Amino acid sequence: MTAPWLRRFHPADDAPVRLVCLPHAGGSAAFFHPISKAIAPAADVLTVQYPGRQDRMAEPALRSIPEMADAITRALVAWSDLPVVLFGHSMGAAIAYELALCLEAFGISPAAVVVSGRRAPSRLATEDVHPRGDDALLSEIEGLDGTDPRILQDPELRELILPALRADHEAIQTYRPSPGPLKAPLHAYTGDADSYAPMADVAAWAAHTTGDFTITTYPGGHFYLVDHPLALTASLLKVLGAAARED
Repeated sequence: MTAPWLRRFHPADDAPVRLVCLPHAGGSAAFFHPISKAIAPAADVLTVQYPGRQDRMAEPALRSIPEMADAITRALVAWSDLPVVLFGHSMGAAIAYELALCLEAFGISPAAVVVSGRRAPSRLATEDVHPRGDDALLSEIEGLDGTDPRILQDPELRELILPALRADHEAIQTYRPSPGPLKAPLHAYTGDADSYAPMADVAAWAAHTTGDFTITTYPGGHFYLVDHPLALTASLLKVLGAAARED
């Protein structure tokens, strides 16, 4: 464990590259445990644990994407001995973008940034879920199919996860991007039926880097990555392999 922000489920001390995974709103580091297991030891995988959930439940959840990116930057400085690839899903994609800008400002250029299930920062949409009541917020989460419905139906578990969910949604719905663009190559992944990340809005990520840009589409909705782990892993391994070769 590299508490408090980073988790290292499958240490790979001899790996030539490092993958840093950033979860979605309401998500935790454990969401990426299967990906970490599938990719190690080809890469050393770090997964980010936001405050306000699981073993950080006692800490207040942050309500600002730049604030989270700044804190994660400070945590990652000690792990900059290898080329770093960032992979963020949904809210995690916005954090990955801000984190990459912070790292570049520190003189630590990510080898690549992979953004998943998120429209480009220049394609902001009006969202107002976070100020609504609990039922509206939970209905929004349920519609994304990324949370075990048994958790949403259990009153005690719902009470545990609601503060972090509300804080995360406030963070992403009030997010305004920092000036870019990135220098790092940028790769966008999306589900072809993801109404939260329409193809035109995902393609707009191209304007947020001066490096190479690619877009990869998978069958499915917002949580396509749960249904296509093998294809996702193969794609990430290609990005990681390219990053390792360029070091």
